[in-house]
Amino acid sequence: MNSAYVIGVDFGTDSVRSIIVDVRNGQEVTAAVFYYPRWKDGLYCNAAESRFRQHPLDYIEGLETTIKQCLQQAGSNIAAHIKAISVDTTGSSPVAVDETGTPLALTPAFRDNPNAMFVLWKDHTALKEAAAINATAATFEENYLRFVGGIYSSEWFWAKLLHILRVDEPVRKATYSWVEHCDWIPFLLSGGTHVSQLKRGVCSAGHKALFAEEFGGLPPDAFFTAVDPLLQGFTQRLFTRTYTASEAAGHLSAEWAERLGLSTSVVVGIGAFDAHMGAVGGQIAPYHLSKVMGTSTCDMLVAPMEDMQHKLVKGICGQVPGSVIPGMMGMEAGQSAFGDAYAWFSNVLAWPLQQLLPASSLIDADTAAKLAAETSSKLIAELSRQAALIAPDEHSELGIDWLNGRRTPDADQSLKGTLTGLHLATDAPRLFRSVAESTCFGAKAIVDRFEREGVPVKGLIGIGGVAKKSAFIMQMMADVMNMPIRIHRSEQTCALGAAMFAATAAGLFTRVEDAMEAMGQGFEKTYTPDPQRAGIYASRYQKYKALGAFTSALTID
Repeated sequence: MNSAYVIGVDFGTDSVRSIIVDVRNGQEVTAAVFYYPRWKDGLYCNAAESRFRQHPLDYIEGLETTIKQCLQQAGSNIAAHIKAISVDTTGSSPVAVDETGTPLALTPAFRDNPNAMFVLWKDHTALKEAAAINATAATFEENYLRFVGGIYSSEWFWAKLLHILRVDEPVRKATYSWVEHCDWIPFLLSGGTHVSQLKRGVCSAGHKALFAEEFGGLPPDAFFTAVDPLLQGFTQRLFTRTYTASEAAGHLSAEWAERLGLSTSVVVGIGAFDAHMGAVGGQIAPYHLSKVMGTSTCDMLVAPMEDMQHKLVKGICGQVPGSVIPGMMGMEAGQSAFGDAYAWFSNVLAWPLQQLLPASSLIDADTAAKLAAETSSKLIAELSRQAALIAPDEHSELGIDWLNGRRTPDADQSLKGTLTGLHLATDAPRLFRSVAESTCFGAKAIVDRFEREGVPVKGLIGIGGVAKKSAFIMQMMADVMNMPIRIHRSEQTCALGAAMFAATAAGLFTRVEDAMEAMGQGFEKTYTPDPQRAGIYASRYQKYKALGAFTSALTID
């Protein structure tokens, strides 16, 4: 193969990162990261209301900035050899658009309206709407939720759409269609001018929007009208066909080619969610659970289609043919809070630094700010070091990891976290240890559900920031699961997966599996379980389940 390069773009919760990859060997040539400025300033969000919105300008600015930085770092000879661009994004993170496919927040009338912006995956303002969808589905003979685990979540496409339509009449009147972030970026790059030109990926459509061949596409209008008359006729403005991420959405438009310094011959691939492309970048294998561990977790598992005949896994985030690897069944699960749980505890401890140091009479304001920043940045690492020194025992502090609700098994975003077993010797490392342990127990509950439903989990693959950075949590994960966990070598696994799909969409590989083999970076470390600790965790896991049942019974809607 002659010199050929592709660009993978990974839109995360806090930032977007782009990489240029050599198709011949998967070598990362350059990388660039852009932190969303509006998101960093906390604009358009209200954590107390579980409202998390992101402005499309953060995405556009980050897309252009990172790709241009990558090209500049790579040198003038690289641009001519760029063959394709593919993107992954968080999800479900949809947005209201007008007939041209333009997000309403990019129009003057709605530029500062959070309801006209992308509704981020972690936004849980649509609890009532999800409940309405679940209640209505129970009244239909056809089970329209059977391919999404039997429960519709407030984190997903239709619940978020209905919530926006209910709470904001001006936005409702201006909304022509509803689009996932991962589907909108390829439309933007390829110069789409009407929403009918927008190609929807099977990943987002199947896992979040209830699209299935068995239904002839989306569920009928009668179903959505029964949920709420506001949804009447909406399916007509959505889509009837979907595409795998190995297919092309189009080519780079003249406008974007000029903005980026690339050619209009560059292929733009179909988009997908970050965990799905991350699983490919992390070289997923059948029946090996790929855990993308960041602010939340997304757990991906693939199986041959013939193995999944007449098999439905209850309580997960969907099973969709071709959503991860074309030709295989893709299954998704995950936890609503993982790294977010650690960040929450760190922020609690850092409160005095943020609130009291600036008012200190002993140091100046600049020194106070620097001291607070330095100490805060070291908290999780030091907590992890100290917590690792504490041996697990039957009676230590115990937690439930539902600080942002429960994604799987059995979605319920109204649930809350729990900490119990506290005493006067309980200190910060012990509390942190219980929070970390709870997230590992939450991960085990997902594995247990797959296996209970007849889908074996033969191995674990760790991907993402937590997997790379926290030996403490990864060893605990291996001990709790009583199963080895391999950590993928790539620092940018999701972006690398996007690059693999870009190369396939451009025709440089016939199958994405071939791209995985040629461009995969392999694994850097394996954590193996300690038998003694695994036995203690097995006992404590039973207590976790009992505490979870108690917590669930006490949750007030």
